[in-house]
Amino acid sequence: MKPVIDSLIAAGLIGVGLLSVEVVFAAPMRCSGEQKTCITLCNKSPDRGSISICVTNCGLRQSLCMKTGCWDSGVQKYCGLLKQ
Repeated sequence: MKPVIDSLIAAGLIGVGLLSVEVVFAAPMRCSGEQKTCITLCNKSPDRGSISICVTNCGLRQSLCMKTGCWDSGVQKYCGLLKQ
């Protein structure tokens, strides 16, 4: 009887592990989310005069992301984003 209980417990733990993996991948990154983050960072700039240029650059990066699925921050480029 004990091996059956151990098997059920192990199966339950594996099931819980699989559920947690699904939660991690449940919300894929989107181009629009990257643009919002970019604009937020622009608005935190101490140089108030450059905010407009920074926000414009975020829009250009978002437009490129919508075409390619890649976000290029100028420092780092990563792909596989949803074009939304």
